[in-house]
Amino acid sequence: MQLRSFSTTTRRYPRDASRNRGVSAIRRTGPRQTLSVSKVPLPQPVLDPSKRSKFQVDENHGLWGFFNKQRTTLSTPEDDSAHGRPWAVEELRHKSWEDLHGLWWVCVKERNRLATEGFERARLKAGYGEHEAQQRDTAVRRTQRAIKHVLTERYYAWDEARKLARNDPEVDLSGQGRAYKPENLEEDEIESVEEEVPEGKSLLDSKKEGGSTGREERV
Repeated sequence: MQLRSFSTTTRRYPRDASRNRGVSAIRRTGPRQTLSVSKVPLPQPVLDPSKRSKFQVDENHGLWGFFNKQRTTLSTPEDDSAHGRPWAVEELRHKSWEDLHGLWWVCVKERNRLATEGFERARLKAGYGEHEAQQRDTAVRRTQRAIKHVLTERYYAWDEARKLARNDPEVDLSGQGRAYKPENLEEDEIESVEEEVPEGKSLLDSKKEGGSTGREERV
C-alpha cells in the first residue's frame, strides 16, 4: 500500500524529476521557474584614486589608541623594542586606586595592539618583529601582575582592618554618622582647653595671642 504525505500547502512550481538538471551556461540548462532578479545595476568599483571620495577621519579619534604612534598596520622591530622596564610592586604601592585603574587599561590597550599586529604579521607572513613584540608583551604582563599583587595586598589589609573594627567599641560600621567615635574624647578636650586658656580670657582671645589648645597639640 502506497502512502502520501498530507500537506495543506499547494506547490507553486511542478516538481523537476530530472536529477541531472542544473544551472549550466554550456548546456543552457537552469531552473524551470523564473527567478526574481532586480534590474538595478550593480555598483562599479572606482579604480582611479583621484576620483574616489575622501573620507575625513578625526585626528583625535579613540580608535587611534589601538595603533602605534605612526598609525601604521605593523610596527617596526625598533619601535617594539623601545620600551622601559616593567613597573615594580614597590613603586605601585604608592599609587592611588585611580592611577592603578588607569595603568591597568593602558596595559590592556597595549596588549590588544600587540595581538592585532601579531595576527596581521602572521597573515602577511612578514617574518620579522615577532621576538620584539613578544618581549614587549612580557613587560606589559609583568606590570599587570604587579598591579594585581598590590591590589591583593590592599584587599587583605582592608579585610584585617574590618575584622578588627567589628570588635572595637569605638568604631561604628553601621554607616550612620561618624565611623570613629572615641570614648571620653569631649571630656579630654575640655580639660586640656581649660588648662591652656588663662582665667578671664576666652578661647578666641587665646588663639589671637598665639596660644595653643589641646586639639592643636594633638595634631
